[in-house]
Amino acid sequence: MAEKVLQVEHLEKSYQKKHVLHDINFSVAQGEVVTLLGPSGSGKSTLIRCLNGLEVYQKGTITFEGQKIIPTEKNWQQIRQKIGMVFQSYDLFPNLTVMDNILLGTTKVQKKDKATARSEALALLKSVELDDYANAYPRELSGGQKQRVAIVRALALHPDFMLFDEVTASLDPEMVRCVLTIIENLANRDNMTMIVVTHEMNFAKQIADRVLFLQDGRILEQTPSEQFFTAPQTDRAKAFLDSMDF
Repeated sequence: MAEKVLQVEHLEKSYQKKHVLHDINFSVAQGEVVTLLGPSGSGKSTLIRCLNGLEVYQKGTITFEGQKIIPTEKNWQQIRQKIGMVFQSYDLFPNLTVMDNILLGTTKVQKKDKATARSEALALLKSVELDDYANAYPRELSGGQKQRVAIVRALALHPDFMLFDEVTASLDPEMVRCVLTIIENLANRDNMTMIVVTHEMNFAKQIADRVLFLQDGRILEQTPSEQFFTAPQTDRAKAFLDSMDF
């Protein structure tokens, strides 16, 4: 059995009086791809942000690579070098070039030699067909190009684990396939451990080893991907799948 990279136990999250995550329990094994599926507002993005210290949770524990996380900002800063995250909104610095956006984490946080970091960044940009844009600014890029840069920026830190939060939601349909192919290659070619929040059901069906289906901040199903898409266990999951065009 593959080693557990991430273990989440009894996680609870509230915003003031609004309870948004209820007793969340799951684990992710080395090399596994888990997709978080569910309707809008079910808690998917909140959950994935808790796993990277971007949301404060009130109860429960997160264990990463065998170590229970003590949720202080200093600890999260260290852990984020191992848990990369890519957002729907890209979050590139508009005043920095593509290359400088990528180098910011590797040279300022990881203190990597700039020449080495630049060489690695160029190789990553070439792998996503953006090496000609190293000196461009985000305003000069399309949405799909910005998202590919955001993925490269995360990968430049050499993370052990990747989180993808609706990374195609703001893209034109023709750009979606390009970004999804990059994630697919990370899973199949590089055996990257990852959690993917997505509404792209065909992609989820193709890439996922396991599906976590959320509704109202609770995990209703936690099943192998093939089982979820062919024989969901709950009526709510069946209704969700019936409503999706795939």
